[in-house]
Amino acid sequence: MKKHIISIAGELASGKGAVSTILMQKLNYGIYRNGEYFRKLAKEMNMDVTAFNEYVKKHPEIDIKIEKSATEYAKEHDKFIIDARLGWYAVPESFKVYLTVDIEEAAKRAFNDEKRKSTESFDTLEAQKADLIKRYNLENERYFKLYNVHKEDLNNYDLVLDTTNNTPEEIAEKIKEEYEKWLEK
Repeated sequence: MKKHIISIAGELASGKGAVSTILMQKLNYGIYRNGEYFRKLAKEMNMDVTAFNEYVKKHPEIDIKIEKSATEYAKEHDKFIIDARLGWYAVPESFKVYLTVDIEEAAKRAFNDEKRKSTESFDTLEAQKADLIKRYNLENERYFKLYNVHKEDLNNYDLVLDTTNNTPEEIAEKIKEEYEKWLEK
């Protein structure tokens, strides 16, 4: 059964946050962000997001709690966007979107994003890129071990878009168009 929920997953710095915000405004939907919760927990423990990824790997109950929160939220809410790496898994009846991005572009975006500085701060673009790759691999390993899923398996999604050379507005508009078609089917 389909729900009026769009789950947006994707690679690090692919634009999930910006696109989710634009869609929220276009559709007049709410938003649920697992990443904000994850970063908040990291900050509370005085860890950067990569160190917290490693910590969560040893404490799977934290990861499970974070993912279950999206499932529980979807049971009581409709007309919202899930900005979460495993949102598609947590709420399978959602319209499932995956955003890709070239690693060089992702590193530039992350390196220049002031909002990230409190939980990930690097002196060079190369250090940022190396950290993105490390986090990507940590997440993949953790998600496979805990849930037996590969978030980058594109068969999990209804729509896959490359954000490398597109604005968040362009991506949001394409998602909106495809989501409306999906709802009509």
